[in-house]
Formats: sequence, C-alpha cells, structure tokens
Amino acid sequence: MSATANPIANSSGSVSNLAVQNLSGPYITNTHGGGVSCQGATLSVTPFATLQDSWKEPYEDSYNDPVFDNSDLNNDGVLDNPGSVLYYKPTRTGQKTNHSIGWGISMNITIPLDKRHNEGCLKAASTQNQINQQLLANKRLDFEMARLKHCAEQERLGVTFHPSSPAAKLCEDIVVANPHGVIPNHQHSIQK
Repeated sequence: MSATANPIANSSGSVSNLAVQNLSGPYITNTHGGGVSCQGATLSVTPFATLQDSWKEPYEDSYNDPVFDNSDLNNDGVLDNPGSVLYYKPTRTGQKTNHSIGWGISMNITIPLDKRHNEGCLKAASTQNQINQQLLANKRLDFEMARLKHCAEQERLGVTFHPSSPAAKLCEDIVVANPHGVIPNHQHSIQK
C-alpha cells in the first residue's frame, strides 16, 4: 500500500495599525489690552471613531478538494489506479469579510513650565486692568463735568428741556446757583 501526500495549508491574516494624533494647538491666550497677553494651561479633548472593512478578492467560500484512489484491489502493494481522483470534496476556505469599529476619547493637557513668566504676566494683567478701570473712571468724570457745564449754561440762558421730555433727566440733578462774588438781583425796602 502506498499513500500520496496531499498537504493543504491555508493561512490568512491582516494587521491594522491605527494611530490617533492629538494636536493641542497653541495655548489659550488672554489679552488684557496694552500689549499684555497671558497664556494659560490648555486641555484638549478629541473624540474619535474608526471603521475598518477588509476582504479578499476574488471571494471563494469553498474549493473542491480531490479525493484520490488509494486502493490496491489485488494486494500486490502497488496502487491499481495511481493518481486517479475518485471524487471532489467541497471544503470551506474560511474566507470572511472583517468589520471593525473603534471609538474613544483622546485627552491632552498642556501646561506652561515657566512659572516666573506666568506670574509676571498675571501681575502685568492685573496692573493693566487697574489702568483700564482708571481710564473708565476718567471718562465718566469727563462726561459728568461736560453735562454739568452744558446744563448750567443752558439753565442760565433760560433754555431747558420740557419736563415730559426723556432728555429732561439729563439735567434734572443740576442745581444752578449764583457764582461766587456775584450779587443776585434783589430789592430792599427803604423805610422813611
């Protein structure tokens, strides 16, 4: 009896490398005016989703595996029909389509390492904010002084807003009195 070796080996595989790149970008910058800009720590959160499909072409779900005639009918040790195929046996290939879905969140925290620069910038920002508040107070004072001046001049000229006018509120708290050193018009009675 003799046997013919007919080894069959099927192997398939795939490797997928997936990289998620998280770019933090520039630091968050706060601008306070006067050229003062401070950068702070940055947290970036990046959600991601991936979908992967893989398949083989041409797709074959099975193949016909030959079954050989290994019979020795007369028992002489020699095959009677060597190489003769008795029939074909359908064999599955195991070939499949692969689907893969991945998702996740990537986070990155970026913190400036120069503490001195950060503290100096925050002091400069505080100073700049105080300057801005003082400038605003100066503008408010300028507005109130201009309102006082114009309302008083118009009151002395005898021109005022009508009491029902919305603009009458602009001058309603202005009091006009005689200037220093000026005697108001008055009358005295003379007794005989």
